[in-house]
Amino acid sequence: MKRRDFLSTAALATVGLVTSAAPRSKAMTVRGLANTSSLGTVLMHEHVMVDFIGADKVSPNRYVRDEVFRTALPYLQQAARRGVKTLVECTPAWLGRDPELLRRLSVASRLNIITNTGYYGAATDKFVPAHAYQESAEQLAARWTTEFHLGINGTDIKPGIIKIGVDAGPLSEIDAKLVKAAALTHLQTGLTIGSHTGNGIAAMQQLDLLESLGVNLNAFIWIHAQNEKDPAIHRQAAARGCWVEFDGINPNSAAQHAEFVTNLAQQNLLSRVLVSMDAGWYHVGEPQGGKYRDYNSLFTDFLPLVKKQLSAKQIQQLLNDNPHKALSLEIKRKTTK
Repeated sequence: MKRRDFLSTAALATVGLVTSAAPRSKAMTVRGLANTSSLGTVLMHEHVMVDFIGADKVSPNRYVRDEVFRTALPYLQQAARRGVKTLVECTPAWLGRDPELLRRLSVASRLNIITNTGYYGAATDKFVPAHAYQESAEQLAARWTTEFHLGINGTDIKPGIIKIGVDAGPLSEIDAKLVKAAALTHLQTGLTIGSHTGNGIAAMQQLDLLESLGVNLNAFIWIHAQNEKDPAIHRQAAARGCWVEFDGINPNSAAQHAEFVTNLAQQNLLSRVLVSMDAGWYHVGEPQGGKYRDYNSLFTDFLPLVKKQLSAKQIQQLLNDNPHKALSLEIKRKTTK
């Protein structure tokens, strides 16, 4: 039997709302809890601002929030005009995460924006803060869980997902620790885990580790699955129950992404697929934030291709139904028999 723990009324109270509605129908945005049914079309993996300077140098003093706001807002408004209602902003802490900026943009653009907790261990750990090497997975999980219950950096803004990152497998010691911390955080908060993942080896090792810690794989998003070119590994991961996310859609990659998605659809595994562009962003350190990539390619390049093979109902599943399930606040434990 599959065990699921719906967040209690008391738990919901700690994240800003006491409600009699089914907890599975809630997602956390930068403006508070929302019904997943109100999320509409979702971009599951995008960015508004990123700072690649490194965890030892990153600081809010490196950018002017008003300038970032003026730069990003037109792109978010354009996405809203295309019918997007929700954008998951995947910039982690120590890499330029700014929840207050995101809330301001959410209000101005009328988009739901979702931010995250967690640490990013990819890119050879450049963005992992020093304390993460000293603290245990349990201590890191306590930090991330506190952000969910009390808010991020003294604000009342709470994360809607856990965002981590790992390099190509085999998992390093620090990467494995981040995965464990994410698992422990999920089991206390119901936040879904999204992991920037280097390759299929790392993906499968993460799945094994999560299961060993009692997490149902429905709670895990394999981010950047397109980096693994073997469709058999995509199928294996989806069949195990995790979310397989093909992001990074752009004019040059749209055909490959469409092939990956339709391959899984033909295996009756479309219910485990997410898509997005990994677009944006204001690049801290570049003049005027550098070149901001718009959020259009999914609609202009990718959808015309998949519409040749997927029905309107399947497109709805891909852009609405699957993201709503992936973002739902629900503690998901490993299946027991």
